[in-house]
Amino acid sequence: MLEAMPNEPVAKRPRRSKQERRRVVEETLKPGASVAVVARAHGDNANRVFHWRKLYREGRLDIAPAQLVPVRIHEVVGAQPRDGVIRIELARARIHIEGAVDADSLRIVLEQAAR
Repeated sequence: MLEAMPNEPVAKRPRRSKQERRRVVEETLKPGASVAVVARAHGDNANRVFHWRKLYREGRLDIAPAQLVPVRIHEVVGAQPRDGVIRIELARARIHIEGAVDADSLRIVLEQAAR
């Protein structure tokens, strides 16, 4: 009987992006394709791929391009910075800025949040 070695690392399944999962699912939708064969070819389990197919049917593997809104920051000559609050909610981040913020700092924060 084979026994697992106590210090032997367990192989982890690779984490797949939505695009990769979608590509695997679309392979399984071709005529004559077998989910089990496609899953093995990609180093995955058939049950996992069946779950991805469910997500695909529900539209949860759609890859939506980022929708950016142009922002312009105008500096008024001679104006004093005012205290205020800026709240921005993105898909992966919430940004909350309090107090006076210069245009360069705000641009850097927004660029990093959009990545």
